[in-house]
Amino acid sequence: MLWNAFIIALREIRRNLTRATLTVLGVVIGVAAVVTMVTLGRGATATVKEQISGLGSNLLVLRPGLGFGSRSASAGVPNFSEDDAMSVIEQVSGLKAVAPVSETSSSSIYRQEARTASITGSTTDYFVIGNWKLSSGRFFTETEYRTGAAVCVIGDTTRKELFGNEDPIGAKIRLKNTAVQVVGVLSAKGQTGFGRDQDDTIVVPLTTLQRRLVGRTSTHSINQIMISAMDGWSTDKIMADITSLMRERRNIRKNEDNNFTVIDTRQIADAVSSSTKVMTTLLGAVAGISLLVGGIGIMNIMLVSVTERTREIGIRLAIGARAREVLLQFLVEAITLSSVGGMMGVAIAFGLCTLLSKVIDVPFVFDAQINFIALIFSASIGVFFGFTPARRAAALDPIDALRHE
Repeated sequence: MLWNAFIIALREIRRNLTRATLTVLGVVIGVAAVVTMVTLGRGATATVKEQISGLGSNLLVLRPGLGFGSRSASAGVPNFSEDDAMSVIEQVSGLKAVAPVSETSSSSIYRQEARTASITGSTTDYFVIGNWKLSSGRFFTETEYRTGAAVCVIGDTTRKELFGNEDPIGAKIRLKNTAVQVVGVLSAKGQTGFGRDQDDTIVVPLTTLQRRLVGRTSTHSINQIMISAMDGWSTDKIMADITSLMRERRNIRKNEDNNFTVIDTRQIADAVSSSTKVMTTLLGAVAGISLLVGGIGIMNIMLVSVTERTREIGIRLAIGARAREVLLQFLVEAITLSSVGGMMGVAIAFGLCTLLSKVIDVPFVFDAQINFIALIFSASIGVFFGFTPARRAAALDPIDALRHE
C-alpha cells in the first residue's frame, strides 16, 4: 500500500511538475542554507583552532599590562627582565621550555631589495615553543646565542620578499647598521587567529638584538615571556604559580591589581570556537525559517490539490477505499514533496560549500550527520504540514465528493 501510494505521489508530482518545483523551493532554499552555514561554520572553527595551535604547543604567554589590548592598557607598565624569565624556569614546575622575547622593527636590506621587517630576539627555546620547522638551513646555536653572533633565521614571507627564488642560506642582510648572516629559513605557517603573518619575521639571538641592533638601555627589555607547559600538567596551576611569582618580583601589594597578564592560548582557541559555534547556530536558525515557509507552501498546495481531486477522492471512497488509505495517500505525497526538496537542498549545499570554502579559504568539513538531520527534518516538515490537508481529504463524504464539479 505504501509503495502504491508513493508511485501515485510521483505521478501527481510529474503531472504538475512546475507547481511542485515552486512548492518545494522554500524547502530547497532552507535546507541548502542551513547545511551550508553549519558546514562553513565548522570549517571556520577548525581554521581558527589550527591557526591558534600553530602559535605553539601548550603555550602560555606572559605579557606586561593587559595582554593583547590597546597600547594605552600597558602604558607606563615595566617590561620583564631576563632574571624574571630565569626565575620562572627555576621556580615554576611543569614547564618544558621558557623563552624571553624582545621585539623591534627595522629596515632589512639585501642588495636592491629593502623592506620593513619585524625582528624577534630570543633563545633557542623560541623555536621549540613555537613548533617551528625548517625548510632549509638550521637554527642558531646556544654558542651563537651566548656570544651574540650576527646570525638570523628568517620566515618564508621574508625570504620571498628579499630573495625571490635565490637561496638565502649564507647570504647577509643588513638590519639597521649590522650585517647578519642567514643560517636558516622557517617553514611557512601562515596567518595567526589575530590576522598576523607569522612568516613575515626575522629571528635573531636575544643577545644579538641587545648588543648589535637596539643596545641594552635597560635591564627590563623583554616584551614577553613565552612558556610551554609539559603534557599532562594543569595549565591553570602553572598560571597560578606564575602569577604568584610575578606579583612577588614586581612588588605588587595584596590590594593592587596585576600589571601583567598570563594568557593561555588554548583558552583563547576555546573561546573563539564557542563564539563561532554560537554564530553558526544563529545563522542556521535564521536560515531554518525558510524551511517553515516551505512547509506552509506545501500545506497550501496540498489543500489546493485536495480541492482539485475531490471527485477522484469520492470515487475511491465509493469503491471501497478506507479513510485512512486516503489519509496515507495525501500524507505520502506531502512527504515525497518535502523529501525531494530536502535532497535537492543537500545537493546544492554540497556545491556551495565546495565553492565557498575555496573563496573564503576555510576547509570543507563534510559532516554526514548534519546532512542526514536536514533530510529527516525536511521529511518531518512534510508530515507536519501535510497532515491537515490529508485529514481533510480523508474526512470527505463520498456522496458530496462525487457531486463536486
